[in-house]
Amino acid sequence: DRDTDLAYNSLKESNLKTQTSWPNSDKHVDPEDAIEAYHGMCQTNRLLEAQLQEQRREYEEEIEVLKDQMETLKEAMEKQHEVFLQTLQLSPEAQVEFGIQQEISRLSSENLDLKEMLEKLEKNEKKLKKQLRIYMKKVQDYEADQAITHSEKRKHEISRQVAVQRKEKDFQGMLEYCEEDESSLIKNLITDLKPQTVSATVPCLPAYILFMCIRHADYINDDQKVHSLLTSTINGVKKVLKKHNEDFEMTSFWLSNTCRLLHCLKQYSGDTGFMTQNTPKQNEHCLKNFDLAEYRQVLSDLSIQIYQQLIKIAEGVLQPMIVTAVLENESIQGLSGVKPMGYRKRSSSRGDSENAYSLEAIIRQLNTFLSIMYDQGLDPEIIQQAIKQLFYMINAVALNNLLLRKDVCSWSTGMQMRFNISQLEEWLRAKNLHPSGAAKTLEPLIQAAQLLQLKKKTPEDAEAICSLCTSLTTQQIVKILNLYTPVNEFEERVTVTFIRNIQAQLQERNDPPQLLLDFKFMFPVLFPFNPSSLTMDSIHIPASLKLEFLNRV
Repeated sequence: DRDTDLAYNSLKESNLKTQTSWPNSDKHVDPEDAIEAYHGMCQTNRLLEAQLQEQRREYEEEIEVLKDQMETLKEAMEKQHEVFLQTLQLSPEAQVEFGIQQEISRLSSENLDLKEMLEKLEKNEKKLKKQLRIYMKKVQDYEADQAITHSEKRKHEISRQVAVQRKEKDFQGMLEYCEEDESSLIKNLITDLKPQTVSATVPCLPAYILFMCIRHADYINDDQKVHSLLTSTINGVKKVLKKHNEDFEMTSFWLSNTCRLLHCLKQYSGDTGFMTQNTPKQNEHCLKNFDLAEYRQVLSDLSIQIYQQLIKIAEGVLQPMIVTAVLENESIQGLSGVKPMGYRKRSSSRGDSENAYSLEAIIRQLNTFLSIMYDQGLDPEIIQQAIKQLFYMINAVALNNLLLRKDVCSWSTGMQMRFNISQLEEWLRAKNLHPSGAAKTLEPLIQAAQLLQLKKKTPEDAEAICSLCTSLTTQQIVKILNLYTPVNEFEERVTVTFIRNIQAQLQERNDPPQLLLDFKFMFPVLFPFNPSSLTMDSIHIPASLKLEFLNRV
């Protein structure tokens, strides 16, 4: 074409001009080679141009990022400068309080970042646990299939006979066993069972297996078998709980299974009030011959006993941590020097490990309890009641110690307490446990912390205290005011006149003459009906349970 001819002529003229100065310039140049070289040069130029544009774009992006960072740093410096100027204008006491507020804001921000990171790690842990359960189930299924295959081969080799092929009937969600195997069933499924054995299966698997055995006994109308199995089950659970009376995981495991067995007896009782959420297939699995309402009551009573044991174990773990974590631990750095006059850091005969508890240790322990209960399939409503009970105990133990110790009744302790309680409230919100009412149980402790921080001079201050401290009794308010110790010589002690003013204003309340809280008090527990969406015929029994004597019906 024309462009190609022009390029060729241009190269030819250039070649003629440089004939005298370039060696081998008189050699003939093939037009096609010249055109190919020209196109190659053009392509190279385009490639270099694209690379330059890409480098320029990256350079501009880096400049934008650096500009943003400079702006952020500039804003931070300006804010710090403003804060510094504001601080210079304040009195020394106000400077201390302002610095504390700034430190609290910084710690809260860091705390939220760390909690967000912890939540991500917990989600990843749950995901990995779920994958592990799936793989373990696959391995168990494979082992079971291999065992069945091996057994069939053996039978075939022994008999060497042609058998009539029988079509397998649909599994109806019932399990049959011989009467002499009942003791083995209770032993393998209850007394010798460890929660880890069924951790990768359906939550509350033992309860489902026991109910499928009960269903078959009901199906064949054998009342003696039903009575024997339920009685042995209840006695077996009691035996396990007595043996493991300090094991939170084992107690939680059998609380979840006992509640699930109770739910199954209700869901498949045939009572229309419990069948509203059943599928047609689940309605087919209802009991046909027996009314087990009396056994439901026995299981309900047993569930209450297990719940009380669970709370007792958890309280035993948490109680030694509470005083040091809530009242003595320095969550806010810098307040260690702001101690009541005449008091040093409280010495104790206890070991260093006991004194080292922080609020983070309590939260870690609460996370452990919560994870165990969720993993074992305990009903969310029961979990919420358990957390509420533990928070009541934290409040009672901390408040009772505050009411008996002059060295912690100060403004600085009030600041520390309020910060620690806010961390517990944040934990409840992060775990979606705020509706449980656990936060409300902390109200007396919150008001005690606020009382330590409020002014205590004028009649207006007395009126403010009376209107604020509604969850504290008159005796508790007066006791804290009597124990209150000024932080330094500039702060006045609470006068007798002020305390009498408080007492006069609180006379109308008619509070009970109560100083200390009963930390062993327990809220009544409720077990709301929680039907399962699982159908009995979909439940798989792993080979690790060693229940080969059970026949699927």
